[in-house]
Amino acid sequence: MSRQRGVARPDQGDRKLSHDVRVWKIRTMEGKKRKTYGVRWKVGGREHHDTFATYTLADAFRAKLIGYQQKGTAFDIATGLPEPMLKEQAERTWYQHVAQYVDMKWPNAAPKSRKSIAETLATATAALVKDDRAAPPAADLRAAVYGWVTRPAERAAGLPEHLAPAVRWLERNTVALSALEDRTSGPALVRATLDVLARTVKGEPAAANTISRRRAVLYNVFEYAVELGVLTANPIDFIAWKIPKSAETVDRRVVVNAEQAERLLEAVARQGDIGQRLVAFYACMYYAALRPAEAIGLTRANLADLPKSGWGELLLARSTPRSGTAWSNNGRGREERGLKHRAADDTRPVPAHPRLVTHLNNHVERFDPGQGGRLFVGPLGGLLDESRYLHVWRVARRNALSPAEVASPLAKRPYDLRHAAVSTWLNAGVPPTQVAEWAGHSVAVLLRVYAKCIVGQDKEARKRIERATRSEQGSFSEPTADSQPG
Repeated sequence: MSRQRGVARPDQGDRKLSHDVRVWKIRTMEGKKRKTYGVRWKVGGREHHDTFATYTLADAFRAKLIGYQQKGTAFDIATGLPEPMLKEQAERTWYQHVAQYVDMKWPNAAPKSRKSIAETLATATAALVKDDRAAPPAADLRAAVYGWVTRPAERAAGLPEHLAPAVRWLERNTVALSALEDRTSGPALVRATLDVLARTVKGEPAAANTISRRRAVLYNVFEYAVELGVLTANPIDFIAWKIPKSAETVDRRVVVNAEQAERLLEAVARQGDIGQRLVAFYACMYYAALRPAEAIGLTRANLADLPKSGWGELLLARSTPRSGTAWSNNGRGREERGLKHRAADDTRPVPAHPRLVTHLNNHVERFDPGQGGRLFVGPLGGLLDESRYLHVWRVARRNALSPAEVASPLAKRPYDLRHAAVSTWLNAGVPPTQVAEWAGHSVAVLLRVYAKCIVGQDKEARKRIERATRSEQGSFSEPTADSQPG
């Protein structure tokens, strides 16, 4: 339908209806990033259009218009929609839209994205319910959305008894999406929803990154409503609501140096069989900047060039991020996926430092690979458990670092070893484009995130400026009183 932002739908008494309807063929439009598909139709001489992300969605919408046209249904001239669709829009609730949105997103979303969507929708729902004193406890409503409404498989299996009261209440008491476009109450409702997303379950201010992520999800939920023709425009666009600035840069205090890193690896090795299984795992993060999920997904086939000594190379192909069993396709806590920020079958070559080559050779000689040639597995050959490797790391910090270092943020998490690797490469003078390629970042993100970790270059920069501003005689003479301005 025509996108007239800020124009409210006419009330039923103001509608002008017509049976003069013409629907054109779907148009394919080539965009910079992807194709979109447009539906155009005319009602009472007034042209309307709508754009869809896929041909299937566009074809379904066009078929619905033609179906009502063939039945002789009257169309509203202002919106271009047949009367039944207008009624459907007015009555469509937040609860119904959440379920349809999740069904649309689930097939192509990563497990972590599914979890993030569910968490955001469960939080937002608290602001999008009618004022009803008979409401179930807030914790029950949240559990109903997070644990059932946003999980297609759970909904297909039926409504569990313990969630039934909350779900039934939500079915009757979430607001209609049309309320978001009401000129009087709509802005306040949208602002209240954004404010809820800015708080934790305990009512404390949420982290800036969390708020930004939640707002992005909510914006996409409303965009889907626009795509379906339920909303004429995204209501967030009309709210002057500021997202808190997030601290994207890495704290240089978490970055270990080479001597500290080897001390930590030695402390890991002293923790028996499980520790010795993990030495090369942590070494991959420090010497090759692997993410933990990439290290867990590493197989012998990824050791593209592993000499006995000297520099080697890893060829990363897969990652195994943790999301939880409820959000994965395989029913397990981890699911194998392509590399982050890359196409599904893309690979990423990373140099293997001579110290990493030694650690990997020692690991390969001592430990049998797991299923699929996986390098790092638990004692019984299964997937490496996150709680286990985090425990080993905490013990290693206590044993390898001084009390002051243990109390500091230094290498607080295994992921900080990756930060140390990237920081080391940048400070060694490796071009940012090359570092970004090895680390799996864009150059812009790399420089923004690691800006505070590039140390010692301000002194060199001053020397370069000094050399560039020297006179031909080699230095500037001191200014005299006669040479002072004024």
